[in-house]
Amino acid sequence: MRMRSIGGFIAVCALLLAGAGLSAAGSAGKAPRPGNSGHDAQHRCDPLDPSLCLYPWPNDYLTVRDRHTDTGRRLDLDPSSTPENASGKHIDVSDLNRNDGFSPGSPIVTRVPGLDTQQALQNTGAPTLNDLQRSFSKRQAIVLINARTHKRQLIWAEVDALASDPSHAALEIHPAVNLDEGGHYIVALRHLRDSSGHRIKAQPYFRIFRDRLKSRDRAVRERRGHFERIFKTLKKAHIKRRNLYLAWDFTVASERNLSERALHIRNDALAQLGDRTPGDRVVQGTAPAFQIGQVTDFARCGSDGCQQGESDRLLRRVTGTYTVPCYLDQPGCPPGSRFLHSPPSNPIPTRLPGNTMQANFVCNIPRGAAAQPGRPLLYGHGLFGDATEVDSSSRVDLAAEHDFVMCATDWVGMAEGDVGNAIRVLQDLSNFPTIPDRMQQAYVNFIYLGRLLDNDSGFVTNPAFQLSGARLVDTSHLYYDGGSQGGIEGGALTALSPDFTRAALGVPGMNYSIMLPRSVDFDEFAAFLYPSYPNELERPLIFSLLQNLWDRGDADGYAHHMTDDPLPDTPRHEVILDEAFGDHQVPNAATEVEARTIGARLREPDLDPGRSTATHPFFGIPRIQ
Repeated sequence: MRMRSIGGFIAVCALLLAGAGLSAAGSAGKAPRPGNSGHDAQHRCDPLDPSLCLYPWPNDYLTVRDRHTDTGRRLDLDPSSTPENASGKHIDVSDLNRNDGFSPGSPIVTRVPGLDTQQALQNTGAPTLNDLQRSFSKRQAIVLINARTHKRQLIWAEVDALASDPSHAALEIHPAVNLDEGGHYIVALRHLRDSSGHRIKAQPYFRIFRDRLKSRDRAVRERRGHFERIFKTLKKAHIKRRNLYLAWDFTVASERNLSERALHIRNDALAQLGDRTPGDRVVQGTAPAFQIGQVTDFARCGSDGCQQGESDRLLRRVTGTYTVPCYLDQPGCPPGSRFLHSPPSNPIPTRLPGNTMQANFVCNIPRGAAAQPGRPLLYGHGLFGDATEVDSSSRVDLAAEHDFVMCATDWVGMAEGDVGNAIRVLQDLSNFPTIPDRMQQAYVNFIYLGRLLDNDSGFVTNPAFQLSGARLVDTSHLYYDGGSQGGIEGGALTALSPDFTRAALGVPGMNYSIMLPRSVDFDEFAAFLYPSYPNELERPLIFSLLQNLWDRGDADGYAHHMTDDPLPDTPRHEVILDEAFGDHQVPNAATEVEARTIGARLREPDLDPGRSTATHPFFGIPRIQ
């Protein structure tokens, strides 16, 4: 249920795309070409880490001041600074440069020669997934400091386990709880050890600032004041400059920058129904237009068991379509379409006049609804699946046992029909916005499906949702349930939903930059990404780079507002997360970062003794009293 068997389809795509002209050439060490961002060649890449142009990442060196943004900064990546695919095309920076900071869940990546094996990480005493509390040890070598509060962030560090050779392995630092929106952070590395236990010496360029060495370089002179402010802040956090291997700072994107696109299209779509005050918890206006496709009534099962067309749990199944405003740049919002920004500097997407799409729906009505109208529930399907997953036995059981009228639509952007586009994206990541932009369209689709369920002018007006003229749906309260991808994307939908206030997220997580490299489901897709971007040292950067766009179609960009700090014109929500411990598809690390970020508490007893290898399982997540 969680991921469709798409190997055959991928194999066909591989044959169709084999003529793409991909070579085995990498891009590491290639001399930068002049760009159009206003930076000269020297300023496009930070000399702090000479191993890769955009290392260390994220980094305020790669931003400019902008008084029009909430953070006062804006990304300013040069078009020729980003990783290029095997055909020599750099990742496009147009959408990235609309950000006023970096992702709140950004993996922090750099290359530390010598700190490139598990033994070196152990010798350094870095905080790990199994020992998160080390983040706060007095002499911790790898720290992330909130520059405003001078407090340390809960993190873990790791050496890229997917690199085939230590010389290609990046150091990755992950926030174990999302960073503050609009926050300013400093990364500090000190007391680093290699695999033999020897102290790793700082890079010469950083030593110029740390040790106040003289330099005739104008760029160095211009940066001295900035580094002195970094050292001053670190001193307040009890970190001495003389011990540093490296330090740099970055700014996190603001709440508005992360959510304004999705909120705009949500509010515009609801206004078209006549509801301009979505935050008041009152369903106003009309329901979306819909068309009934097929209605299947189930007979009760006989003495020979349940045969085709029989069910003791379901009364009826209804399928059809409904009309949703389309906010993408192609008529009907097909796979591969994306937001249109007109003018290009405008962060809010521009809708083509009159553009709509036909979204599908599948609704299962339980037998109990004949006696008492069923509670309406939106269901979110698994990775690259479709709405028919609502027909699975576990979902039908849930509908029958708890009297839910359960309806689903496709998670367009990452539904079965999007697999071909996903593969094209993996070969040319300049097309990546087509995935998170279409995911934001999916949020509108789900909200419109909810309005069909909880609006008195919606489904209940049609005989397909009636029995002898009586309603089969209770329109008073709407709910959400999703599993795997439905749990992941359901988190973002929950933060945006003005209608349902309770959500059950099964095997969820957030932050695809954490999930993809750890998920067995990604193996088939890596077969396209890795030959297209063969430089192993670039891959952790690529995942972190893309997260800055994926945040808009991933719970990572909305997690701070999923529960008790709602987005504008949105109610508070209650959420239950159901983790499958040891999951090979949705990594537990991503679930637990989400739990800490949304303020979840852990039910006890949690695990059998010895089940976890962590020193303190679920560290940083308080227990339910």
